[in-house]
Amino acid sequence: MKFLVPGLFTVGAVMALAGAAVYFTGWFLAPYIYTVGALLVAFAQICTPPHGNSLNIRRLRRQQLLGAFCLVLTGGLMFFTHGNEWILALTVAAVIELYTAFRLPQEEAKEKE
Repeated sequence: MKFLVPGLFTVGAVMALAGAAVYFTGWFLAPYIYTVGALLVAFAQICTPPHGNSLNIRRLRRQQLLGAFCLVLTGGLMFFTHGNEWILALTVAAVIELYTAFRLPQEEAKEKE
């Protein structure tokens, strides 16, 4: 399990990026590729245990899971909307994931000290 979760995260991130990039070409499989990738990323984040019990780490962990939910929501919007509403959901997810990617390791290192 130690190597499976980071591998799933990496494969999912590449698939999500490829699916979002190829979506603009109009290829009919692009939403499927993105959604499977987003599900893999969300699954990997759910299966990763938090490394600490402080209030800030728990808050950042919930924000990270919210970002994963927004990634999966983006896949649904790719299927069920005819415009570019999915771009807004993807932007929100990217901002949340980027924020937690920097802050979570800082808080975990602070708690270890």
